[in-house]
Amino acid sequence: MGHPSPKYPTESRRQAARPYRERGGTCAEMAGELGCDAGSIPDRVKRADAARASPEDSPFKVAEENRRLRREVERLRRENEMLLEASAFLAGRRL
Repeated sequence: MGHPSPKYPTESRRQAARPYRERGGTCAEMAGELGCDAGSIPDRVKRADAARASPEDSPFKVAEENRRLRREVERLRRENEMLLEASAFLAGRRL
């Protein structure tokens, strides 16, 4: 079997994505500077991006918000139609 991979502190994993974004370069160069495996850099960048993303950006929350807004729009359309019919009825009755 292989040897277990070293455990890095959470903060150092978060900070590993920063130089990759700021300076660019290849994953191998960043891994050499940070002393970690080159294959872990893209994963660290992806995780750091996911941690920075706000929960409101979740596709599930966006879909839920869209459904809620569609229901509200439909309700408002029905209310508007009722008000138009009522005003037409009352206008015809006064004549």
